[in-house]
Amino acid sequence: MPLCIIPYADLKTKKGIPYSKPHLWRLERDGKFPRRVPVGPNRYGYVEGEIDAYLENLVKARDARVRA
Repeated sequence: MPLCIIPYADLKTKKGIPYSKPHLWRLERDGKFPRRVPVGPNRYGYVEGEIDAYLENLVKARDARVRA
């Protein structure tokens, strides 16, 4: 599967992640969200596969709490 970089705006519209940029930066700093990738001068994006894995882990954590 080819590597796909998505812009910040697509996190909300295509992935349902409504976090602000400062909140994402705090999560990244704390190792709780995939890190940004520089794609140009003052431009960053996110590796789509890493975002999908992050969302899958949220679902797995939810399901583990339900079973406990």
